[in-house]
Amino acid sequence: MSELFPDYRATWETDAHRDLRKHAAEFLRKESTPNQERWAAQHAVDREFWNKLGDAGLLGLDLPEEYGGAGGDFGFSAVVAEELALAHDTSTGWIVHSPIVAHYINTYANDEQRQRWLPGIINGEKVLAIAMTEPGTGSDLQAVKTTAIRDGDHYVINGSKTFISNGTHCDLLVIVAKTDPSQGAAGVSLIVAETDEKLKGFERGRVLEKVGQHGQDTRELFFSDMRVPVANLLGAQEGLGFYQLMEQLARERLIIASLCAGLAESAVLEAIKYTKEREAFGRPLIKFQHNKFELAELKAEALSIKTTVDYCIQSYIDGNNDPATASMAKLIAADKAVDVVDRCVQFFGGYGYMMEYPIARAYAAARVNKIYGGTSEIMKEIISRSL
Repeated sequence: MSELFPDYRATWETDAHRDLRKHAAEFLRKESTPNQERWAAQHAVDREFWNKLGDAGLLGLDLPEEYGGAGGDFGFSAVVAEELALAHDTSTGWIVHSPIVAHYINTYANDEQRQRWLPGIINGEKVLAIAMTEPGTGSDLQAVKTTAIRDGDHYVINGSKTFISNGTHCDLLVIVAKTDPSQGAAGVSLIVAETDEKLKGFERGRVLEKVGQHGQDTRELFFSDMRVPVANLLGAQEGLGFYQLMEQLARERLIIASLCAGLAESAVLEAIKYTKEREAFGRPLIKFQHNKFELAELKAEALSIKTTVDYCIQSYIDGNNDPATASMAKLIAADKAVDVVDRCVQFFGGYGYMMEYPIARAYAAARVNKIYGGTSEIMKEIISRSL
């Protein structure tokens, strides 16, 4: 149940989704919220937190039951994404692990690969990351320069990646690489590296100092003649990687939109709470007409984000994996959430600029949602093609 909108219920939300929401909220407020400042200081969540997420059943929500998953629909992931924001979590790379990379493996892996990887992914023993972005390549994924050249039963991988979430803890890394550099998009493949101490030629670079999300282990990664078995290729053949990426991007954009909906709602809740407690000139801030009107508008904005995202989630659950619809969800949710959080900061005065306050961490974390998963400009380009 939404604290800001207690009578609201999305069309896709069942009793199972509501039970999950309650469970996730209780777990995250106990295990995540109190640790945000410490995780920010160490630039990573505790490795054991991933095992706790697995024990709580929050890592395999829409993965098959035969591997330990819950077998749910996309709405299960959307619920947890919202609750992460409502718990003021700006550290956990859950979105990368569970609704994004795990789905790549479940969708494109063969039976042997699923048997080998999915149980550990679901119980938290294997943390996931995906290596797309390179120092000179962002949204144009067909321009990646990392190569994976076959040598017998192995690929020899050379290149570098940057902005890799879960870069410190990842045990399984999906690498976007060129298996045939002469073929452009048709030469891109996805290859899974098992990044244990036996993997030679793999180096985790520096932890990147970001504007926000300081507790998330975002790093550079380097591959130097790194040998990965050909058996770790995702898909029936080489050259499918670009198309696999394009097929999954709608899902990635929807989960980011879900997080943004939770982010906006959380910011408004914090602002309402603070303006009821903080006094100026002998009365609570919320008693001033300007503040009341501003909060009323912000609540309406948060609801508009929520309903837009929920409409798009319902469409996805119904089987309409439409890139334009997902792009509209991300465009609206990311852009509007940044604005809502920014306006909520203003109620806090100087305290809104202090990182010990959740609203400040939300402000710093929100901006990147207009960039990763495809920039707002890319979203407009995709939407424009449907006009």
